Amino acid sequence: MRILAVIFGIALILLVAQDAFETIVLPRRVTRRIRLAVLFYRVVQTPWRATGRFMRAGRRRDMYLSYMGPLSLLALIVFWAVLFVFGFGLLLWGLALPLNAPEKTISFLTYLYLSGTTFFTLGLGDITPVPGMARLLMVIEVALGFGFLALVISYVPIVYQAFSRRELRISLLDSRAGSPATAVEILRRNHASKNVEELRLLLHDWEVWCADILESHLSYPILAYYRSQHEQQSWVGALTVVLDTCALILTGIEGIPDKAAARFAFAMARHSVVDLVQVLHTSPKTEVNRLTSTDFAHLQAHLAASGISLKPGVGTEQKLARFRETYEPFVSALANLLLVSLPPWIPPADSLDDWQTSAWDDLLPSARQTLIKMMHQE
Repeated sequence: MRILAVIFGIALILLVAQDAFETIVLPRRVTRRIRLAVLFYRVVQTPWRATGRFMRAGRRRDMYLSYMGPLSLLALIVFWAVLFVFGFGLLLWGLALPLNAPEKTISFLTYLYLSGTTFFTLGLGDITPVPGMARLLMVIEVALGFGFLALVISYVPIVYQAFSRRELRISLLDSRAGSPATAVEILRRNHASKNVEELRLLLHDWEVWCADILESHLSYPILAYYRSQHEQQSWVGALTVVLDTCALILTGIEGIPDKAAARFAFAMARHSVVDLVQVLHTSPKTEVNRLTSTDFAHLQAHLAASGISLKPGVGTEQKLARFRETYEPFVSALANLLLVSLPPWIPPADSLDDWQTSAWDDLLPSARQTLIKMMHQE
């Protein structure tokens, strides 16, 4: 029994150390599906998401789901620490190493207590190892505890820095693409029919953002579960809007002779969603149709009202449908996993941007109406 405890304890320590290294230190995707962190997130987040599905979509559910990412990160760190302590406790107990302890009978709980005080470097001194193998194992556990603490201290700020970079660009969508953001509004507000250079620079910036999303979320998949600050914003929605906009341009918007920027941004955004579907262990959703033929006609009317024309003919709608087939199954899978809404193709009627609203609109209705009129005049 003690021999099995030694083998299991060593295996557990090595397994947890490898899992923590791959999650925190290794800056690349780990393709192995059987991992402690993956199993942990499946166990923890499945009931959390299931509860969220029973809640009505809105601010309360969004607030509830926003706790999932940060809390699961803290729980994972605690989970690793508990397994480290348990593994060293099994190793010490299996070797039956002598201890200086007030109890006459040294049980497994005594070794587990010694392992815990050693790993967290408490230094209480009520139970100490005698010279020999026990002291060597205590030194190894203390070094591992210090290293683990240092990694955790550096890991959490890195995650939040990547989160801040992601949200900075998403916040810009409010004025650039409306709330909720749509491809039609991006083209209309950024003068697709008048200033092609401005649109090109915008697409280049979003290409860089998509590359940053891919790099950061592959290295730290926990970021995918961190929700944006506003209900109508999400990183999945932003990626979808970029793909929608590029798909429209590549389908054939007249007046844009150089479509290289749209082609590059589309390639980078699709690369991101495809890889992230795999990293988050979900599957593409088939038979997704976000744009019916009726909606496509309305989309053409909205663009035409702003002086933006799609190439006429049935072939234009079919070409756009082929573009959509390459990414909509993937963004739909991500949206279903994270319980977020995908952006519409056509902006809702009489919708206001988030910056045009405030918690004091009832107290200052005239200021709100003045602001809306001024923006419409512009």
